[in-house]
Amino acid sequence: MPTATSTIRIAIIAMPETSASVVYGMYDLFMSAGRDWGLIVDGHPGTSLFQVQVVSKHGTVFAAGNGVRITPDATLAACEGAQVVCMPELLVAPGESMAGRFTEEIACLKQCYAAGALVATACSGAMLLAEAGMLDGWEATTHWAYCDVMARRFPKITVRGQRALVASGEGQRLIMAGGGTTWLDLTLYLISRLVSVDVAMQVARINLIDWHHIGQQPFSRLARASQSDDAVIARCQAWIADHYATASPVAAMIELSGLAERSFKRRFQQATGMPPLEYVHTVRLEEAKQMLEAGNEPIEAIANGVGYEDPGFFSRLFRRQVNLTPAQYRKRFGAMRGALGSG
Repeated sequence: MPTATSTIRIAIIAMPETSASVVYGMYDLFMSAGRDWGLIVDGHPGTSLFQVQVVSKHGTVFAAGNGVRITPDATLAACEGAQVVCMPELLVAPGESMAGRFTEEIACLKQCYAAGALVATACSGAMLLAEAGMLDGWEATTHWAYCDVMARRFPKITVRGQRALVASGEGQRLIMAGGGTTWLDLTLYLISRLVSVDVAMQVARINLIDWHHIGQQPFSRLARASQSDDAVIARCQAWIADHYATASPVAAMIELSGLAERSFKRRFQQATGMPPLEYVHTVRLEEAKQMLEAGNEPIEAIANGVGYEDPGFFSRLFRRQVNLTPAQYRKRFGAMRGALGSG
């Protein structure tokens, strides 16, 4: 374990396209390691096991993507010699071109990785590694809304969109977290890997952090159901959004489209990225999630309400697509909705 005289150097790259909550949230958790557990247990704080710096291209104060002002400690040059370089999320739209942007940050990441540093990204920050070519031939993950974009734009990358955390690259030195608050998982993983599991667990207990072991799957399906530019298919999408419980929904959409069955299925797959039946399942399951979160209706009734006569089939399908049973999903996300609603 590192001592006070052998702290691990970590650089967190900040840009106007990052959010202060992730930048300083990671900063706080790293600095907590080795310092705060003693304070909580016996009133005697220890010494932080990490030396953390927030760095940026110019090293001067700037407004982050959410308007909060960030005060960097140094320029990107301070990344040299750091054992870990962290890249938080990028507030850019999925599919938005990054060509010619972030050239200094990309050069820094590549240089640090070549020198043997761990390079860690949170959320959509992995898109920067993809743009740099650092993920070619490796597994990766990113925010669920960017997974399809990454897979399409960078076919040499094996995208594991269902996973909340991926360690990849040479010596597993490319560490990527998925969407939202999985930067918490990323930080705990790095503390565990660089120091010990015990220290990571201390940080988790102090901050009441619950590991995102279920991954991103409960949230990712909705992104794939975006409205098509194909007018015929878009009309069918709008119809199924209100009639998902209809018997034989694919046959009904084929009739609505006026197309031959084979042509409809081909155009639907091309427009949405999913076969028609898979799309129906996606819409039904999204509605089922809302019902599970919002009330206490029996699961059998929810299954019937979204179009499944066999509750067993519904439960198996839900588990396969969401990685949770309906009851587990209700317990986890229903409680969250209730807590937010009472605030």
